[in-house]
Amino acid sequence: MWWFNRRALLMLPLALAACGFQPVYGPGGAGSTLYGKVEVSAPDDVESYWLVQNLEQTLGRSAAAGTDYKLDVKVTTTSQGQAITASNETTRYAIVGTATYKLSDKDSGAVLASGEVESFTGYSATGSTVDTLAGERDARQRLMTILSDMLTTKLYSTLDLPA
Repeated sequence: MWWFNRRALLMLPLALAACGFQPVYGPGGAGSTLYGKVEVSAPDDVESYWLVQNLEQTLGRSAAAGTDYKLDVKVTTTSQGQAITASNETTRYAIVGTATYKLSDKDSGAVLASGEVESFTGYSATGSTVDTLAGERDARQRLMTILSDMLTTKLYSTLDLPA
């Protein structure tokens, strides 16, 4: 028996339009409105450098003079032991990161969006010192990628800017 109904599939775009769905990168969408027009705050450590690098890849890198918006981002991370052996050795760590952000209009100074995103990554500490340090560095880089993706998703989904 054929369960697939083509009529339901053809009605999907109408249903999405009726609920206010708008493509992010479509005409007038938040993605196309923000791309290349956001000045991201300068990084002050390695982690914030990775975060800013990822944000500039997503939002488009632009010259400070030609931007309409300013995105201030502050990153904090903490490392927590997750797996401890009977001999009191930590074999796994989690890095919890929070990025607090504020998007404002450069001309008026009005805050258009603000909030924070939080996530975590982990790494193993069972190998050699070099393995552990490489794992930690990789986990921190992954965490900054996750935070930047979450931040841009929040901006795109909640921001209502004129085209």
